This record gives sequence, C-alpha cells and structure tokens, in this order.
Amino acid sequence: MDTIEKTRTTANRETVRAFIDALFTQGDLAAVDEYLAEDYLDHDPPVGSDTGREGIRAAAALFRGAFPDWHAMPDLLVAEDDLVVEHFSATGTQRGEIFGAPPTGRTVTLRGINIFRVREGRIVERWGRLDELGLLRQLGLAQGPG
Repeated sequence: MDTIEKTRTTANRETVRAFIDALFTQGDLAAVDEYLAEDYLDHDPPVGSDTGREGIRAAAALFRGAFPDWHAMPDLLVAEDDLVVEHFSATGTQRGEIFGAPPTGRTVTLRGINIFRVREGRIVERWGRLDELGLLRQLGLAQGPG
C-alpha cells in the first residue's frame, strides 16, 4: 500500500470515528448531513427505519430520547481501502420509553458490527449486525433461552 492509499485509509477510519462520536455519543443529529453522502444507503437499517440518511437520524433520535447518556465506543476500527469495519459497544441509562418499554433507570449495552464504505470523505453505505435481541432482553421485552 503506497503513502496516498495509507493516508486515504486513515482518513476514512477517522471519518467513521468522528461520525459515530458526533451522532451517537454527542447526539448531534446534524452529523448525518455532515458525514453521510446524499446518496447514502443503509443495507441493514436499524430498528426498521428508512434506508437513507433520515433513517439513521431517526434511529439516533430514538435512542437519545430513551437513553440521554447514550455513548457509543468503537472497540475496534479496521480500515482497508474504502471500507471501515467497526466492532462496538454502546451503553446508556434508560430514562425514556423505547419499543414500548417504560423507563427503568437501568443501564443497557448494545453490541454490534458495522461495515461502512467511504467515498471522498463521506460515508456512502453501511452494512451492520446489532445484538437487537440482547437489547430487548435487557429491556424486559424478550426472554432468554429456556
């Protein structure tokens, strides 16, 4: 990998890191406009939302409303060419209703893996798998095995 490719790969990783921090930890919904391309496509939209920019903005607003202290922390960010893979843990204290679950005051953790594609400094695609069942169990909306 030459120096230009390394620089671009590092910049892509930092774009994803800054996006995650701004939107999910700081709760800045304008981060969607700053970091996501207008033709952004979410192949696995969170919580059944729209596949475009408004879907991820709505999901972030939903989580911030229920968990005002929501904090997303990349456990691992790996970049290769135009792709950035994130393994993350996010936590928050439930202060509002979410998915029909009333506020409990409990801290929950959501883990997942995302793959982002970056083009010209903006995120254009996302594929992801979130531990939604684990989150629902913590909220008392799903039972464990057995």
